[in-house]
Amino acid sequence: MGYQAFDQYASEYDAWFLENTNVLETELRLVAACLQDSGRILSIGCGSGLFEKLLEDRYGIRIAHGIEPAEGMAAIARKRGFDVEINTAEDADYGEECYDTVLFNGCPCYMQDLGLALRKAHKALRKGGKAVVIDVPKESPYGLIYNLALAVGSWDHPLLEGCKPKDPYPIELVKQAAWRTTAEKSKALEDNGFSDLIYKQTLTLDPHYSYTAVEDPIEGYDRGSYVAICAFKK
Repeated sequence: MGYQAFDQYASEYDAWFLENTNVLETELRLVAACLQDSGRILSIGCGSGLFEKLLEDRYGIRIAHGIEPAEGMAAIARKRGFDVEINTAEDADYGEECYDTVLFNGCPCYMQDLGLALRKAHKALRKGGKAVVIDVPKESPYGLIYNLALAVGSWDHPLLEGCKPKDPYPIELVKQAAWRTTAEKSKALEDNGFSDLIYKQTLTLDPHYSYTAVEDPIEGYDRGSYVAICAFKK
């Protein structure tokens, strides 16, 4: 399962984001833009609760409940004050018509059955609620360079010299991921009852330069390495 490495590398995950402050802030702004006026929020794959904590502290966006399969990550989230259930996205019970928003931030690439999770999210949402699916698209610059690192098994390969991110995402976590294209995720949402899809994107600089600036999200999905899809339950 794609989440298992996060037990061993939970502290490295947080450390990477806290060292890559511009990338963290860029991604956080995208998540916050998708969660304005989002009511009661369920966060699937909430990890260490880093984003959830920053969303609350900086934007006043409170996450009601989180689901996270890696015990090491969930333990950190609980220390940050969040209500977290240790379970996978596929096995957990999200409830029925009890949330206004279900957030999947950065976790779809680690999930075995995204369709099942989206069906559960649709059931858990009240009428008019939304799913927010945010991840690195397979076709994006980050997706391509992650898959190159995965193919060669290291960030230290000559093919990556001069073009990899300044401080790359830990290779142990890259090896656990299977990125999907934006089209694949859009189809999964539509196949499981969602409609009226809206797209926002960020991390538009090449991976080698993304640490140099903080970006605000823009509409669309054609150039960003972090793309959000907001889809609604009618």
